Amino acid sequence: MTHRRTWQKREQAIAARFGSKRNRGSGSSGREDLSSSDSTHPRLYLEAKLRARHAAVSLWDDTAAKAAKEGKTPVVALVEKGRPGYWLVVHIDHLQAVAKEEE
Repeated sequence: MTHRRTWQKREQAIAARFGSKRNRGSGSSGREDLSSSDSTHPRLYLEAKLRARHAAVSLWDDTAAKAAKEGKTPVVALVEKGRPGYWLVVHIDHLQAVAKEEE
């Protein structure tokens, strides 16, 4: 079992990375006037999930090993059949480098 403060500290660190604070009781307050986001950020809805493993991260790990051999930054694009667009899985340390590449 994961200690309660473990995921709370992660939520706090993620919110801080984006210049905001952890939203205490996010999702559990049930109040319409409060955000259920994990952060108090005014424009981003941050949701942090602490798990032993995430399938998308396992895919990213495999991609990262291949990218390292070529000296490239790993980016995984998740595409769902019948849905427009795609989702990107990027390590936070690579976010700025990836954003610079977008045209």
